[in-house]
Amino acid sequence: MKEVGTVLHVAGSGRVIVRLTGAAAEGDILCNSKGRRIARIREMIGPVRAPYASAESLTNNIDRYLGTPVGSVGRRKP
Repeated sequence: MKEVGTVLHVAGSGRVIVRLTGAAAEGDILCNSKGRRIARIREMIGPVRAPYASAESLTNNIDRYLGTPVGSVGRRKP
């Protein structure tokens, strides 16, 4: 698993905002350092040089991951 960003906050819509520092794409699953799947990227936002991702939470307790680095394990197969 390669680190791709940091969880910044949870938007009013419930989406998780992630500041990206590495390569990621829509549909990628984001995990914490222990490999727990915490979010799925739904769309890329912001400027190309400093992108952010809007992600759908895959856990009921996303607040515990605020400020933590996340890595990508690729896309979930349909």
